[in-house]
Amino acid sequence: MSEANVLVLVGSLRAASVNRQLAETAAGVAPEGATVTVYEGLADVPFYNEDIDVAGTIDSVEALRAAAGAADALLLVTPEYNGTIPAVLKNAIDWISRPYGSGAISGKPVAVISASPSPNGAKWAHEDTTKAVGIAGGKVVEDTALVIGGAFEKFGDKHASENAEVSAQLAKVVADLVNATKVLVDA
Repeated sequence: MSEANVLVLVGSLRAASVNRQLAETAAGVAPEGATVTVYEGLADVPFYNEDIDVAGTIDSVEALRAAAGAADALLLVTPEYNGTIPAVLKNAIDWISRPYGSGAISGKPVAVISASPSPNGAKWAHEDTTKAVGIAGGKVVEDTALVIGGAFEKFGDKHASENAEVSAQLAKVVADLVNATKVLVDA
């Protein structure tokens, strides 16, 4: 394996969201030999409905599945909405898990990062995302997670990439995820 391809799905659609900034930072701190791509287009994916899934091709869904299928690993970055996963991220997990057992996420290493202005750092969304992706067939990389609380105080009006501590933590998560792709290839 010459290069690891990591796809990042962000649970916030806001262009300037802290979680979006974390995804951008992760792409910027990727180790040599890895490409980290933040997926664009989750807002265009309809809510999962098996009737429309089996009825025909939906361009936005096919694009998401193709990107996830081409990835060696996935990084999910989530805020917390009402104590759980944002619908847009859960919906993406649902689409890439189908057909169950052979969906685009099946068997791939996955890491989860969460951030919130609250002190809990979107811990509940983090746990629910980890659970959903595991049930969907992704292989959650153990001990490779990041929960960031107090995001507004931590970053202020600066981009998350300007925080050296968080950038280093993100670099470790991405490196661990890339290493997990190599372990699967060597297995």
